[in-house]
Amino acid sequence: MSVTLKMGRRLMLEPDFRLFLKFAYNFGYKGMRSVQKFKQRLKKGISFPPFLYLSIINSCQLRCQGCWVDVSAKRQMIELEDLNRIVKDARQHGNSFFGILGGEPFMHPQLLEFLAQHPDCYFQIFTNGQLITPAVAKELRRLGNSTLLISIEGSEIVSNERRGGNDVLNKTMEGLRNAIAERLIVGVATSVCQTNYELVSEDWLRKLIDMGVLYAWFHTYRVVGPDPSAHLALTPEQIVSLRRFVVAMRRKLPIGIVDAYWDDKGEALCPMATGISHHIGPSGAIEPCPIIQFANETIHDEKTLYQLITESDFLDDFRKTAASATRGCIVLERPDLVKELVQRHSAPDTTQRGTALAELEALTPRHSQHLPGQEVPEDHWLYRFAKKHWFFGFGAYT
Repeated sequence: MSVTLKMGRRLMLEPDFRLFLKFAYNFGYKGMRSVQKFKQRLKKGISFPPFLYLSIINSCQLRCQGCWVDVSAKRQMIELEDLNRIVKDARQHGNSFFGILGGEPFMHPQLLEFLAQHPDCYFQIFTNGQLITPAVAKELRRLGNSTLLISIEGSEIVSNERRGGNDVLNKTMEGLRNAIAERLIVGVATSVCQTNYELVSEDWLRKLIDMGVLYAWFHTYRVVGPDPSAHLALTPEQIVSLRRFVVAMRRKLPIGIVDAYWDDKGEALCPMATGISHHIGPSGAIEPCPIIQFANETIHDEKTLYQLITESDFLDDFRKTAASATRGCIVLERPDLVKELVQRHSAPDTTQRGTALAELEALTPRHSQHLPGQEVPEDHWLYRFAKKHWFFGFGAYT
């Protein structure tokens, strides 16, 4: 049996079948349709992202290295009424998928109520997993319209160091087991850095498969924030090695492997620069992406979300400048350009700490995923086809 058929079999048999159907329709079919609408808008010179990422609260019980969120500051969160308004507005333009971030999303007191009010949408919840009790997992199964992406950062010792807590791995694994016991669609994410690079291995993926994890996301550590911990950054050679590993494992193992930073040809890209996603922070600020904490528009302005994004000179200039400067991450490669953009548009700092501009000035330019001449094209027909037509690129770099 081919890897593709094995993966399809896992998706249909391991999670609750009703959850699989919701995933296939609300994320798969509707997601493709929302991208088609996005491409149609682009032909008219209108950019409204088909996928939105919402950091619904800043609070978190962990203190991760390199975190750019003000997790220790006074609680900020997007209220339920505003969350509903965001989703309602985006749905009018074809959107059905939303990424839910924090802080720790499960610290939002109305997260489950929010999910319940949008059964025709699909949500990917980025979480440390420690608040996923059996009761929470059971309710997520009843609702059926979300997938959990649980962060695992390495061994017990590394997890405590990386996440700034005690007994981090065991608490996270308990949440993971609770989710799998309820037959939820569960993924595991790792911010790959110098101290946890050993997770980039076939053995680790096989362990995830044995546990019942259906997909993995290896994303490279971003040197940003008030304490960027630059010593954790991957070398260019490690970035290429990670990419080769992901491509190879897609052909070998029945587990979905997500990446958001390369297209079907293996060329680097930035989801923000392509316009396929933007970010709304816990204050309601509409930002280019989660690590760029400046904005001229917020959800509290009088216009609709669609108007705020499509009419934003700041977002438009950011997309065009990023795409013309690099196919990779403009923050890592050209922090000077980010500063220039912010100052050109007089975009306020959206952090509570108020030091985002100084943090930019202190960054040393470094390589991101854009490494010309070292492209690794997609080797699996399904990933290659999906990336080419539905999820990335779309002429941003032409």
